[in-house]
Amino acid sequence: MKGDQILSLDVRKLTSITDYFIICSADTDIQVKGIADSIRKNTDHKPIRIEGHEQLNWVLLDYIDVIVHIFRTTERNYYQIEKLWADAPTIEYSDDNFTTVNSITG
Repeated sequence: MKGDQILSLDVRKLTSITDYFIICSADTDIQVKGIADSIRKNTDHKPIRIEGHEQLNWVLLDYIDVIVHIFRTTERNYYQIEKLWADAPTIEYSDDNFTTVNSITG
C-alpha cells in the first residue's frame, strides 16, 4: 500500500511538539487504513498515540519525533496542513526520486 503526494516537513525550528511531519494522501478509506496498518507493522516502534483510525478520513500516528498524517485526498485538500508549515524545509517523494524544496508554494 502506497500513499500519494508524500511530503516530509522538518519542523524542528518551528515547533517543539515534534521534529518531522510526514504527510501523504490516499483516495479511499481502505487505502488510508492499509497505509496506517503497513506503517505500524513495518516500524520497530509503536506509536504513542493513534487518532482517526475509526473514521479513516485522517489518521495520525504519533511517534514523538515523527508524526505521520495519512489523509483521504478530499480531507487533505480541505485542511491543507502543509500550508500551515510553509516555512518548514520540505522533501517531496515520488516513485522515481525525491526533491528537496524550501517550502510548499501555491
